[in-house]
Amino acid sequence: MSQTTLFTPLQLGGLNLPNRVIMAPLTRSRTPDSVPGKLQQIYYGQRAGSGLIISEATNISPTARGYVYTPGIWTDEQEAGWKGVVEAVHAKGGRIALQLWHVGRVSHEMVQPDGQPPVAPSALKGEGAECFVEFEDGSAGPHPTSTPRALETDEIPGIVEDYRQAAVRAKRAGFDMVEVHAANAYLLNQFLATGTNRRTDQYGGSLENRARFPLEVIDAVAEVFGPARVGVRLTPFIELFGLTDDEPEEMAYYLAEQFSKRGLAYVHLNEPNWAGGSITFPEGFRQGMRQRFRGALIYCGNYDGERARRRLEDGTADAVAFGRPFLANPDLPERLRVGAKLNEPDSSTFYGGAEKGYTDYPFLNNGHDRLGE
Repeated sequence: MSQTTLFTPLQLGGLNLPNRVIMAPLTRSRTPDSVPGKLQQIYYGQRAGSGLIISEATNISPTARGYVYTPGIWTDEQEAGWKGVVEAVHAKGGRIALQLWHVGRVSHEMVQPDGQPPVAPSALKGEGAECFVEFEDGSAGPHPTSTPRALETDEIPGIVEDYRQAAVRAKRAGFDMVEVHAANAYLLNQFLATGTNRRTDQYGGSLENRARFPLEVIDAVAEVFGPARVGVRLTPFIELFGLTDDEPEEMAYYLAEQFSKRGLAYVHLNEPNWAGGSITFPEGFRQGMRQRFRGALIYCGNYDGERARRRLEDGTADAVAFGRPFLANPDLPERLRVGAKLNEPDSSTFYGGAEKGYTDYPFLNNGHDRLGE
């Protein structure tokens, strides 16, 4: 049995982590102008004790957006805002990766530039899918997504370039790594899945063709950061935003082999039942991923300290990412280390707002480390 614990250091590609408690990407909808500021510096700085912070999903371009009040990385102002966040984390001895995001069809004309329809591999609306929009009266809230238009073949290289430019800006901002978001039924996941990709060009049909665009994105990002500083998030078997897939296991295994050939740092796998439901990874899937990928495997989704310990001990995971526990517990690694009681998150403050439910949760000493100091 492995003697690895959550507090065993980890070599994650080209980065040394002091522990294996990863902060998962968490959309908080607190950047009304899409530019991270002082509030985000405090929030991320408070959580610098994690082995690695993976930032909230960050839009790579104006057309990548599906949720208002989420940050971007396509302008100088956004880049400067993120630079301030990175510096706040580094000042506390932390490490941080930027998650690169394009929502694809999980969007609406109200969020898109010039009221254009969102883009996707195929013109198929996500059944039951909602995005987050700002209404004419200034209020914001969920709204059913629009029917997307299918990307033309000659448009795809432009989106690959958007990812590359986002990586360039992330590197200039000082991020330690980047994570390519190919999960949760967003654009890259839409290309991977059989139910959302009905294309007949070189980006559709066979498993290899459906993986072509995501792999082109990863190659472009790796050219900027180096593959040992790049991770990928996947959600095989997930049921979300109307996405269906007939080959989730086959695709995950193929991607694992491709990522391994490229020398990527890690694959970050979200549990299929993270948001409820009964779907789980099939028997032997975790072992299959371990056999096919030489880098680190990170699992995420409703983990507590005990479940995380068992996952590390059975050897199928190298680290565990925590989402909601990190919302209410900025000092989560220390609480897990000493077995302290966890603060309960206030779900009414998950999305939108300001300090409340964001930077005001108490630390173990019952204090509020507002500046992450």
